[in-house]
Amino acid sequence: MSNRNQQGGQHERITTYTRVGLTFDVDDEGPIDGEVVVLLHGFPTDRSSWRRIAPLLHGAGLRTLSPDQRGYSPGARPRGRAAYKLGDLAADVVALADAVGAARFHLVGHDWGGGVAWLVAGLHPERVASVTVLSTPHPIAMNQALRNRDLDQARRSWYMAAFQIPFLPERALGRGGRLGAMLRRGGLPAEDADRYAARLAEPGALRAAIDWYRAVPLSAGVAHRCRVPATLIWGRRDPFLGPLAARLTAEACLDHFQLVELDEGHWLPERAAGACAEAIIGRVGSAR
Repeated sequence: MSNRNQQGGQHERITTYTRVGLTFDVDDEGPIDGEVVVLLHGFPTDRSSWRRIAPLLHGAGLRTLSPDQRGYSPGARPRGRAAYKLGDLAADVVALADAVGAARFHLVGHDWGGGVAWLVAGLHPERVASVTVLSTPHPIAMNQALRNRDLDQARRSWYMAAFQIPFLPERALGRGGRLGAMLRRGGLPAEDADRYAARLAEPGALRAAIDWYRAVPLSAGVAHRCRVPATLIWGRRDPFLGPLAARLTAEACLDHFQLVELDEGHWLPERAAGACAEAIIGRVGSAR
């Protein structure tokens, strides 16, 4: 691909973009002149997690950019947890918007992608027109819930501490199809669970995905309150993220905020595409 196409432009398609020597794979779809919506996947999924939601956004006239984020793109898999600090993850998103010439864009994120979306919205309100987050409360709300000794949230978040252990999580999850089986038991459709597990079986991929968690202690103090219109879509049956942090998210948002509660679990892009797309389209429309 030529450098011109890699860098893109407001009316050019891209399939990759680069930042600090890393190359990220991207699905660039929908009306080429539509408002740009960046879709950020979580752990342990990839950009294909948006394949049910993206077409619904295209039908509303929106252009979607769905990247495989740092560690998930084969060309963007640096070694060491320091390469996955939140500031770098946020800068990767801004570089994607720059690659298509989007001075303003809307952000949507699920799970870890939601955490990155909150950060980008807090750091760059002049660039982000709106943010819609699936499943993930604002980091300030999560911290507040844990400081309030929310034992329910602490119980749900046990795996985050376990992922700090070197080497063992990769060995445990990478052994004998264990990751795919775990994802199926956790509520993901089998076809999605098996696809995500196969991607993370690539050399270095699972280590990189878990390094997002290991880099959290290196990123203290980066969270900012959200200063753009925001929606949190939360599943009442989410086993990982509880009600207190979801409801405290309103206090971390300084502009118009909406909490949408669904009778669903954690995997909203796969299990509740229609409801999520409706909320995303509503948030984008309200920010015009």
